[in-house]
Amino acid sequence: MNRIAVRSVVGGLLGGRNCNRYISTAVAVRPLDGAEFLNRRNGDVLGGFYWRRMMSTVPQSAETGSLGEKEQKESQSSVSDDAKKGSDSVVVSNYWGIQRPKITREDGSEWPWNCFMPWETYKSDLSIDLSKHHVPKTFLDRVAYRTVKLLRIPTDVFFQRRYGCRAMMLETVAAVPGMVGGMLLHLRSLRKFQQSGGWIKALLEEAENERMHLMTMVELVKPVWYERLLVLAVQGVFFNAFFVLYVLSPKLAHRVVGYLEEEAIHSYTEYLKDIDSGKIENVPAPAIAIDYWRLPKDSTLKDVITVIRADEAHHRDVNHFASDIHFQGKELREAPAPLGYH
Repeated sequence: MNRIAVRSVVGGLLGGRNCNRYISTAVAVRPLDGAEFLNRRNGDVLGGFYWRRMMSTVPQSAETGSLGEKEQKESQSSVSDDAKKGSDSVVVSNYWGIQRPKITREDGSEWPWNCFMPWETYKSDLSIDLSKHHVPKTFLDRVAYRTVKLLRIPTDVFFQRRYGCRAMMLETVAAVPGMVGGMLLHLRSLRKFQQSGGWIKALLEEAENERMHLMTMVELVKPVWYERLLVLAVQGVFFNAFFVLYVLSPKLAHRVVGYLEEEAIHSYTEYLKDIDSGKIENVPAPAIAIDYWRLPKDSTLKDVITVIRADEAHHRDVNHFASDIHFQGKELREAPAPLGYH
């Protein structure tokens, strides 16, 4: 211990330092626990002890006291901040400087959603042609068309005319292709150092739009336990099957999705017929749908299904267009992606 003190004094003299100004003490204070060991900034750490370097004019007890007061004030301020936030809120450290800005609706009311922001909302284009159909021409077209028709059979048998439950199930599947295609194009872009022509964003945009369809349908239809179990099984099978299909033949994968969207248009059209006939009650639209599609406050279920059907028609066009690009022997990046085309 004395040897360390002597070395400190000699080092100060050789370095031209004023001994009255700085003296490095060799006082070994108690061992530090984990938190103190990381947070202690006014001393050098050595072997589980910290060695205090203090001014000769400042007593050790005074320095310790000021440090304790500082830590006490910081703890009190953090406790008061937590109390202001409320017991049921998530407590997040301010250290990272991450804070959500205050977002409001156009009328000045607070924005209630975390799953999407105002700039991600839009007014659906209802003028789109719903009757368009891609007539199968090639062998792969016929394979895609027949596959989709076969997949429709168990859906019709299980759900029959319960179009709310059918839509909920279909949206859990419809949100998969855009995510798989966007992910694989993203990885391809990284491997080959190539731009994607906007198709990564376009496909992920489609997946997000389909997910919002699901969030809306869940508000309207409360799924029971066996429907939730069916969703898990179908999504697990469909994701892996579509992943393999997209790796082997993107042209076939996009064609299948195009025909799936045509079937979705048909299902939502039947849904609207049951609403018009009174078989399904035309209840008020969920709040999430009103904000996402910028619908009037007095919108109903019929308005929501109408905009969802229009979205499906846009997805039909995008995927048939993507498949046509591949059938021409080109890559998607060679044709500009229809960004924002919901």
